[in-house]
Amino acid sequence: MSSRTRTFLLVSVAVALLIAVWVVLTKNCPSAGIALTSRARQLHRLKNRTALPQAADFDSRITLAEILKPGDDTHRWSTDRAARIQGEVIDVENAGPEATNCFNPWGRDIHILIATRKGASKSEHVVLEVTPPIRDWAAQQGMDWSEKTLQAQLVGRWCEFEGWLYFDVGHAEESENIAPGNPENWRATAWEIHPITKITVLR
Repeated sequence: MSSRTRTFLLVSVAVALLIAVWVVLTKNCPSAGIALTSRARQLHRLKNRTALPQAADFDSRITLAEILKPGDDTHRWSTDRAARIQGEVIDVENAGPEATNCFNPWGRDIHILIATRKGASKSEHVVLEVTPPIRDWAAQQGMDWSEKTLQAQLVGRWCEFEGWLYFDVGHAEESENIAPGNPENWRATAWEIHPITKITVLR
């Protein structure tokens, strides 16, 4: 066997093993997702929480108006708390595959963008997220929280959302509160409700 053939076979086996590992992970993604550091694993676990917040978990100070207040908000809220906020749903869209969800193209988070009014600029949007584990939980309760259904039911409506608070440090520099005036900003704040655990259409 030539060295070229041997190299080709070794590379093929390595690629096949990587694909097999990825397939297994997409079907059995742990709450820590795929992460190389303990910090990343901790953040992934926060995103993938499945426990429903209880009454004592909610920070009653939080409203959409409070979340939108300008200024560096890195430490304004706590990821140990939950929030209940209302807003106009601007858009609903699938997020891209990410390490949190083991890069599963069929198990992606769903972004729900809300604002105080229709026509608000991107730098006034707050991002809320439905995660695959919570979407599965909702299905068990008879609720369809798929992207297509949520788009049809929520866009253009005034809704109330409940869930856990999360500061998405990976998008902080794309938020108006952290990087005011940046033309690349596509959100008001890096604070999110992530995951959403309750959705109520009000009007």
